[in-house]
Amino acid sequence: MSSVAVIDYGMGNLHSIVKALQHAAPEVDVICVSDAAAILQADRVVFPGVGAIRDCMQALNQSGLSEVIRQVALSKPLLGICLGMQALLTESEENGGIKCLDVFAGQVVHFPELLKDQGGETLKIPHMGWNQVHQMQQHPLWDNIPQDSRFYFVHSYYAQPEAKALIAATAQYPEAFACALAQKNVFAVQFHPEKSQAVGLQLLNNFLNWDGQV
Repeated sequence: MSSVAVIDYGMGNLHSIVKALQHAAPEVDVICVSDAAAILQADRVVFPGVGAIRDCMQALNQSGLSEVIRQVALSKPLLGICLGMQALLTESEENGGIKCLDVFAGQVVHFPELLKDQGGETLKIPHMGWNQVHQMQQHPLWDNIPQDSRFYFVHSYYAQPEAKALIAATAQYPEAFACALAQKNVFAVQFHPEKSQAVGLQLLNNFLNWDGQV
């Protein structure tokens, strides 16, 4: 039986992601764990997160999990979700500027204030709710997911990778922003697949069947 470790570092809706993974692939052993050895032994790893990046990186650095995640990013399929995606970039401007894991070269920035849609209506921050995701490259995690499917978002900051080649998908609010990044065996999404109904479960199923090759 293959296994997937959901990293527990004290930040993230772990119950929801664990249940969604179990539903997406009942034959896979899903473990929620903070132990480095157990994470490194798993076949695949999910790195979720919600909240502030300062608290996230403090928890990861104090527990030693920062280096574990970097090791996983070099060796096996890794899925970052929401704050987990943002933590994989080089740094974030949140909380006055925070150094992150530097798996993806780039920054995390705040949506500009006073955003307006095409009709002139002010857009709320955080960006919250369903939005279309436009796939920018072919990738195994998009298998059986129609182009421009809607996924569920909750965030005030977004990724700006240095290389456009890293962008696996974009969403618009109101301009296009990177909402999925891909590099070798690492895939990360700003949206919440565990809250995105059928297409979210399909993405999780794709991840649980992915060998890390593109």
